Amino acid sequence: MKLKKAIITGGSGFIGRNLVKLVPEPIVVGRSSKKIQQIFPNVQCVEWHPPELIPKEIFDGVDVVFHLAGENIYKGRWNEEKKKRIFESRQVGTRTIVESMCQAKNRPKVLISSSAVGYYGDRGDEELTEDFGPGTGFLSEVCQMWEMEAMRATSCGVRVVPIRTGIVLGRDGGALAEMLRIFRLGLGGKLGRGNQFMSWIHIEDLVSIMAYCAQADTVSGPVNAVSPNPVTNKEFTKTLAKVLRRPAFMTVPAPLLRLVLGEFAEALLSSQRALPQKLLNSGYQFRYPLLQDALVNLLRKER
Repeated sequence: MKLKKAIITGGSGFIGRNLVKLVPEPIVVGRSSKKIQQIFPNVQCVEWHPPELIPKEIFDGVDVVFHLAGENIYKGRWNEEKKKRIFESRQVGTRTIVESMCQAKNRPKVLISSSAVGYYGDRGDEELTEDFGPGTGFLSEVCQMWEMEAMRATSCGVRVVPIRTGIVLGRDGGALAEMLRIFRLGLGGKLGRGNQFMSWIHIEDLVSIMAYCAQADTVSGPVNAVSPNPVTNKEFTKTLAKVLRRPAFMTVPAPLLRLVLGEFAEALLSSQRALPQKLLNSGYQFRYPLLQDALVNLLRKER
């Protein structure tokens, strides 16, 4: 299938803004059509407030739905109210998009739905392919629910691909933007012992993978959208400092991280050594398989 017309939920976010560039005829769906129109003045925008269904006519001629919407897990302290928003935004949003698709007369062939390698929980140095089962913890529970809701679309003949992302590296958002503010000051350092594995992906590879999975009829089910070369937090810190030409001697002890960030600290200290087995088997060619090359590309203006 050739990618032509697509609906993108969460299109005003970091990943969505980059994905829109790859779609010839994007329809961006979100909570504020005014905000979306400011970002994409020449793109069709649709306002959507789950659990309201998306109007059936919006799906006419649409090949694929990219479902990226959900409460940002990185902003705000994880109290019970925040965790509830994280969980329910994904549950209600995904359930609603599936119901909307299945009720449409001309339903899309494919649903590409966001998920995360947090699905695997804290797994040490275990090499995790898509065949491995879920772990434990809040993020794992969120991802399990998220994927289950997306997979409901298979009941109405839609091919579903949950995209399990790692840490997304890009110039205009994501985790790297937060790290740079600290590392530029020479205050960067490892988190805890630094032995936890970080599965990462360059933003260009991530959106390319999403487009690739939409068009590859043989790809279905969960896909690990991560570089084939995960690194430990210690290795990531060292590489980022080297590319920025800044020292990175600091260490943030795990107890201090838990005191400052609460439960969210566990997301930073847990280890997922995920591998993109499905992508490699299907022939996808990574643009940035190595961390240093990815960071040099993103930060070349600073060197």
